[in-house]
Amino acid sequence: MTPTRIPLLLILLSLLLWACPALAEPQVVIDSPKVQLTDFRIGYYIDDSRELTYQQIRDRSFRETASTTSLGTNARVAWYKVILQNTSDSEIALDVHMPHAYHVRAIEFHEERNGQWLRSETLDLDRVGDSNLMYRGVAVYPLTLPAAQTTTLYVRSFAYSHQWFALNIYDKEDSRQALVGTNNDIALLVGMMLALVFYNFLLYFATSKLENIYYSFYLVSGLVWIALSYGLVASLFDVYGDEIFMLNITLITMPIFLLLFMMAIFETKTHYPTEHRFLQALLLPLCAMFVWGLFDISAALKPASTAAAIMMLVTFSVSISLLRKGNPLAKFFLIGHSFFVIFNVMAVLFYKGLIEPTYLASHGVGIGIMLEALMLAFIISHRIKILEDIRASQDELKKQAATDPLTRLYNRRYFFSEAGYLMEVAKAHQQPLAVLAIDIDRFKRVNDSYGHAVGDQVIITLARALRAQSRNKDLLARFGGEEFVMLLPETDTEQALACAERVRAAIAAQRIAASSTEQLSLTVSIGVTSVNLTTDSIETALNRADQALYEAKHKGRDQVCLNSDSATTVPGVTPTP
Repeated sequence: MTPTRIPLLLILLSLLLWACPALAEPQVVIDSPKVQLTDFRIGYYIDDSRELTYQQIRDRSFRETASTTSLGTNARVAWYKVILQNTSDSEIALDVHMPHAYHVRAIEFHEERNGQWLRSETLDLDRVGDSNLMYRGVAVYPLTLPAAQTTTLYVRSFAYSHQWFALNIYDKEDSRQALVGTNNDIALLVGMMLALVFYNFLLYFATSKLENIYYSFYLVSGLVWIALSYGLVASLFDVYGDEIFMLNITLITMPIFLLLFMMAIFETKTHYPTEHRFLQALLLPLCAMFVWGLFDISAALKPASTAAAIMMLVTFSVSISLLRKGNPLAKFFLIGHSFFVIFNVMAVLFYKGLIEPTYLASHGVGIGIMLEALMLAFIISHRIKILEDIRASQDELKKQAATDPLTRLYNRRYFFSEAGYLMEVAKAHQQPLAVLAIDIDRFKRVNDSYGHAVGDQVIITLARALRAQSRNKDLLARFGGEEFVMLLPETDTEQALACAERVRAAIAAQRIAASSTEQLSLTVSIGVTSVNLTTDSIETALNRADQALYEAKHKGRDQVCLNSDSATTVPGVTPTP
């Protein structure tokens, strides 16, 4: 053989191998009444003219493919050929399922045997009531195979956008079971997303944060599209055709609400103006596509793949920029968006017929939406935690500004602001109010003799005793040094005096370790007065309590004195004139 003939033979061999699939006539052999076929070989032919009839298609060469396949977005009309050979000695009744019938415009079934036409059925999804082939989104064509004969079935599928096709063949019993189990996984997915929608609407009412509204509408758009694209809408509501196809506009509203969510959750308008402008620039054409889709959804969806690619590029770039600028939520958004992109790329490759059909590929968009939705929910929860931490820090700062660092009692400034409010409450409800002014006896001598560390322990011990003898509604404050004040709501003069005596006795019982061998006793002097809600201010009431306190000091300390225009005396209590 000469060298020049070798390339020619290789070319001829290559052409022969390429043409073999077109010449192949795959057959499905049925040899028993029990039939459950979901993976077998069939033939297909793409009708670019969209006008070929059954009689014309019989003479065309079909290429071989799997019974579950995707021919891409350019194969709007495709014919499929299934050759069924019954090798058994009995007649077999079957059902041929087309599980994705809900997303096409029309289907035709043409049955022939031994080259002779037997019957044809047409299913127009705009007039689905005219046919009895549709059940919960699945086209079911009944077929009877005579013993030892071959039957050929031609199926014409006219799709809205991409040719996503599958055929399954069952015996009657397995057919019923297959129809019962339709779309359970999608129902679970949609149910989870509905729960997230409900939860986020509740969050919005609790927090009034716009990101919760945008996220909820993103979820609604996503779950509607998932329910529509994977047959749950058809299964539950038995609706099909052009009107329900309009719901595919959610494919445009999803990215719109995702962009709005990004603007709100990252506060781009306030903190990241450059990134905000990029998101706005992407939002405007999407809104234009949405308006276009209201009038012609099929035309509006044609640039959807390009728009999706641009959106993924911009949102990735923006989130990376936010991450580099230190935004704590950007890394979580990147993770969730990566899931979305990866599964959507798989789905796009499947729809275009570039990869083999698998569950992950055919359901890639739905899985990607769900994974991103879960991560966005985590972002919202994480942001709430961040805001709660900030609020807690602010509350702690406010508390520190309002309290004495040594005793953790309120300080003088907070006492006056809160006391004014308590006086207004007492006036409104005509309830008595009393004030106690408390001072440690001979405190300077403690500091001078034992040092400030022991003096601090005395202050802390006194504060602890005051807390033990007070009620939750009482207002305690350290005014400075060794001076403390108690404001007693709903307390008349007699009750205030009794409280003051309990405080004095409790403090007198305290012992403070000044050293390993010496313990100190502690006493206080207390001035008491009732607040005249008609004429008093908190300052004048405190002045009277201070006068009673000085009188208690003057009379020998470790006692309670009352300053009141109508002084009430009790045993051991000295009224101040």
